[in-house]
Amino acid sequence: MSMDFAPPKYAQVMRAIQERIESGEYAPGDMLPSETQLVRELGVGRTTVVRALQTLAMQGWIEREHGRGSFVKGRPQSAADRVRPSLMTAEQGESAGAVVEAGRIPAPRHVARLLGVAEGTPVIARKRLARNADVVSAVETVWIPLEHALGTDLDKPEPLRRGIRQHLQAVKHLRFDHITERVSARTPTQEEAELLGSSNPVLGVLATVHDPAGNVLMVVSLALPGSLHELEDVFKVS
Repeated sequence: MSMDFAPPKYAQVMRAIQERIESGEYAPGDMLPSETQLVRELGVGRTTVVRALQTLAMQGWIEREHGRGSFVKGRPQSAADRVRPSLMTAEQGESAGAVVEAGRIPAPRHVARLLGVAEGTPVIARKRLARNADVVSAVETVWIPLEHALGTDLDKPEPLRRGIRQHLQAVKHLRFDHITERVSARTPTQEEAELLGSSNPVLGVLATVHDPAGNVLMVVSLALPGSLHELEDVFKVS
């Protein structure tokens, strides 16, 4: 039995486009060929091309503009040269319609445990969506203790002009130091499946955000569609 492994077709399409970007054939700012052109040129289905373009956009190689097409951004920074991006730590504000839930709720058991409070303790929860073109690429829920959330706009459904981190730094003068993440593959909850429009498996990220003293400032949960996301990291070998 052959042990050779052929990458999925969408990954082969991604690599073909990445090689053209790296060689300079597709320069930053250039518009990529249309989906129809790529289907004909690469001999694959439209679904394969769309998935490849969506993943390239998520990884930062290209930018997709609804009604216009896909444009080259260039090779993203390597994992060794950048801080891992996070929706919670993003600098930009929230887009219209991104927030689907905001308000005071009893802390679920797993959230209470991470926050170090009793189950059912009131916290502020903020649930929002990230979109790539017309596709929901992530469902994010943030739980913040009342002591950190009171006096902020985190319990309001209106979009924040700045990211959550910047809002808390400006209003509450909180200091963010590090994030601890746990990543797992899981099935989405019923609510996540409805928001994502799919019950396919997701990458689940559960993170605790700490101040310099190690105190937990908030808990963040991400549901990332497995078809749109992959994890890559770089390690030194000691």
